[in-house]
Amino acid sequence: MTAAAPFVNLDRERAYVSDLGRAFAGALVFNIPLLMTMEMWEQGVVMDRWRLLTFILCGLPLLYGLSYYAGFSKRRGLVNDALDTAVALAVGFVTASLLLILFGVVEWDAPPREALGMVALQAVPGAMGALLARRQLSGEGGGDTDEEEASYFGELFLMAAGALFFALNIAPTEEMILIAYKASPAHILAMIAVSVLLLHLIVFKAGFAGQEEADRPAAAFLHFTLPGYAIALGVSLFTLFLFGRADGHSVAGVVQTMVVLGFPASIGAAAARLLV
Repeated sequence: MTAAAPFVNLDRERAYVSDLGRAFAGALVFNIPLLMTMEMWEQGVVMDRWRLLTFILCGLPLLYGLSYYAGFSKRRGLVNDALDTAVALAVGFVTASLLLILFGVVEWDAPPREALGMVALQAVPGAMGALLARRQLSGEGGGDTDEEEASYFGELFLMAAGALFFALNIAPTEEMILIAYKASPAHILAMIAVSVLLLHLIVFKAGFAGQEEADRPAAAFLHFTLPGYAIALGVSLFTLFLFGRADGHSVAGVVQTMVVLGFPASIGAAAARLLV
């Protein structure tokens, strides 16, 4: 047993290096659209630093939750999940730094405030990709069968995480504001109906891998679909606040923009329940 111990430790180290490499791949795959979006670069420069700090602080419990339900390594437990969260955030920072330097967005002589802002804004979504890497990029078919199953509130949490990831990809863009500006009340009502319908169909009816069966469709609609859409709207409102999109607008304008952003956010909420 003693002689075999070094080999066991070596195997664990090799497995962790493999997990870490997969985490970098996940950060790249999930975060590349944001890393190549001009509006995100601008937000990293002009965003109020208290908003950026709020985003990072709110992102920490979200990342820990993803580590609890997925994680980029097989290690489980309170301490290991916290370590995975910290490592995933570091992976997000490193990936964002290297790619933004490669793209010439962050230059060597850039003011530290601007460079740090651009990288920090991209780090949380990159960390989300790192934590989801083993489930989505592993050859294990989504992890072990004994991994943590989400409770009802855990399912809602995962929907919030998916909604946030999709909302981050859309919220900084001018196209979202333009759609909201051009939309009539009829368009907004139709968008709400389509968002709710797609959220329900993607999770329960579309036949995707990982899809759940709804034995009682009405109960599933009330317990998951409607709360999921409410979560998507809440996440959309938070994202609008984060990027300053709600500043100086009327309540009606903010609600209209929130519904527009809630469309991709609701799809993200549905996708999260299938991916994790």
